[in-house]
Amino acid sequence: MTISDIARLAGVSKATVSRVLNHKPDVDPVTRERILRIMEEHNFVPSVAASGLAAGKGHLIGVLVPALTWPLIPDIMRGIAEVVEETSYELVLYSIKTSNHERDRSDVINRILANRLIAGLLAIFPGQSARYLPALQRQGLPVVLLDDQGLPPEQLPWITADNRAGAYAATRHLIELGHRRIAHIQGPLKYQVSRERFQGYCDALQDYGLPLDPSLILQGDFMPPGGRACACQFFAMPERSRPTAIFAASDLTAYGVMGAAEEFGLRIPEDVSLVGFDDISSSGHMRPPLTTVRQPLTEMGRCALELLLSLLETPDRPGAALLRASPLLARFAGSPQSQSQTAMTATIESAEPVRLRLATTLVVRATTAPPPCYARL
Repeated sequence: MTISDIARLAGVSKATVSRVLNHKPDVDPVTRERILRIMEEHNFVPSVAASGLAAGKGHLIGVLVPALTWPLIPDIMRGIAEVVEETSYELVLYSIKTSNHERDRSDVINRILANRLIAGLLAIFPGQSARYLPALQRQGLPVVLLDDQGLPPEQLPWITADNRAGAYAATRHLIELGHRRIAHIQGPLKYQVSRERFQGYCDALQDYGLPLDPSLILQGDFMPPGGRACACQFFAMPERSRPTAIFAASDLTAYGVMGAAEEFGLRIPEDVSLVGFDDISSSGHMRPPLTTVRQPLTEMGRCALELLLSLLETPDRPGAALLRASPLLARFAGSPQSQSQTAMTATIESAEPVRLRLATTLVVRATTAPPPCYARL
C-alpha cells in the first residue's frame, strides 16, 4: 500500500494523508479517523525514507559496523541508541564484509551513495574501508569516524580512546607490583591502535628505567587463538627467562593467554600476572576476573552520534563551535592544556576537523599480583 492507495480509499488527497501521518492539526477529526482506520485495516506502514526524501531531508542515520558480533559493538551501540531515541531519527545498519577484496569493501560505500537514504553516517571501526569515506563527505554526506583502527582520513571528524595512556597505565601497574620482565602481545601493527598501545608500553618501561627486550614482544591478532599462540612461546622459555607478567593488547588476546597458562600448568596471577585492554562485558566474569584497561565505549558511542547530529544541524559551523553546540560535547570544547589540569575525560587533537580522544581507566581485578619469589631476587 502507498499513500496514493490510502488517499483513494479514503476519498481525500495525498496531501491530506501526509498531514495525518505528520500529525498536523489542520485535518477534520472525522476525516483523520477515517484515514487512520483505513491504514489500520490495510496494515499500512509509512516509509520513513520516502517521507524524508519527499520533504528534502532524510530522517535516517547510517551506522557502518564491521560485524554486530564484535564484542565491543554492543556497548558502543548502547550509547548511540541512548542519543538517537531522543531524536526523530531512525538508524540504518550497514555491515562491512570481512573479505580482503577492495571491491567488496567499497561495495557498501557505493550502495550508500546510490540509495541516498541517510542524512549522515557514523562509521565504527571502518579499517581499510575508511579510505572510501571522504567520497561520501565530498558528496555532501556528513561522516564521523569512531575509533578507526587505521590512520583516519585527515578531513573527517574522529572519536577514539586514549590507547597510549591506557597502555602506559597497564604497564605501570605491573612495574609498581614489582615485575621487571613484562611481555607485550601486540595487535596487528597495520592498525593505529596497536601501535599506540605498544608505544604506551614502551613509554612506561623507559620512564621506569627498564630495558625494552625484543624477546618479550610478539604480535598477535586481537583474538584468543593469537593470544594463546604467543603466550605458549613465552611459557616455553626457561623459568628464569620467561615473563612474570603479560600485557595483552585486547581482552580477547588475554583470554587466549589464560588458556595457554592452563595448558602449561601456570597459575594466574601467582605464576604470571595478566592485563588486557578493552574491558568487554565478559572480562569481569572470567576466572579469575581480568585486570584490564576500560575503554569508555558507551560514552564514545554517545559522543560520536552527538557530533554527527551537530554536523547535520549546522554543517558549516567550525569544529570548536560544534563541540559547544551539544551539552554532552561542550565539556570537551576547552584547550588540551586546561583539560589536563581539570581532569577532563577527553583531549582535543584538533578543532578542524574535530578529533576527540576519550580517557581510559585501569580496572584492577584478580589477574595481577607481585611476581613469584624467584623473580624478586
